Amino acid sequence: MDLSTVNEYIGKFNNLIQTKSCNSYDGKLKVGVDLGTANIVLAIVDQEGNPIAGASQEAKVVKDGIVVDYIGAVNILEKLKHDIEEMLKINLNYSAIAVPPGTIDGNVKVISNVVESVGMDVVDIIDEPTAAATVLGIQDGAVVDVGGGTTGISILKEGKVIYTADEPTGGTHMTLVLGGSYGISFDEAEKLKRDPKKEEKVFVAIKPVIEKMAEIVKRHIQGYSVDKIYVVGGACSFTKFEEVFTKYIGIKTIKPLNPLLITPLGIALNCNGEGE
Repeated sequence: MDLSTVNEYIGKFNNLIQTKSCNSYDGKLKVGVDLGTANIVLAIVDQEGNPIAGASQEAKVVKDGIVVDYIGAVNILEKLKHDIEEMLKINLNYSAIAVPPGTIDGNVKVISNVVESVGMDVVDIIDEPTAAATVLGIQDGAVVDVGGGTTGISILKEGKVIYTADEPTGGTHMTLVLGGSYGISFDEAEKLKRDPKKEEKVFVAIKPVIEKMAEIVKRHIQGYSVDKIYVVGGACSFTKFEEVFTKYIGIKTIKPLNPLLITPLGIALNCNGEGE
């Protein structure tokens, strides 16, 4: 993996989101919807995988990989879809989605229903760590998607996923620990966690949670030949996150730029259908 190339790629997508702009394109588009625990992200790329447009909004509609606020999810996704359609002057009629490894069929259906409720056919379904591996261009190693509610692991060999797992423990657990440590509400703790100026203070409190995530990963990769671990997902955004993993597991851990946006882009890249 060429990390600098990946970081440049993610940076271009992030810039489109931040500036609420789009790039020109030819041909069909590939669309990805990521219903995350902390954010909902809509990603658009062209057939060559170049970022064309994107939109993101903080959300509390998913918990531990399960949609807990169906109407809220539909409303947010509908707005994001409308905003991008206005920019591109087209209708988005189809999308790929992603789910944590081992997700039950019922929740896959609920996620599909959310997307279909805003007028998009679900044409492809992929697990989250595998979506991330597509962006990273990984042939061998382990991809760890640290979400709001769970830590998902995919082990790849020669470009194929040979093992997946998903366990509770994610960004939400960091927030709960912060709330308990400082005697503040969940919302106050979440705000504190996201404040870059308070990162050093926050990291001391949440480091045990990160070590628990590392223990989950270490347990699941035992018996497999893994020489590198790649971490993605919003909950791993802390500057020293990968250092804790490397030290605890004993395997070099790599974190790309803007890890929250890796999986949404990977979902779009895996959108191979075109709906009805």
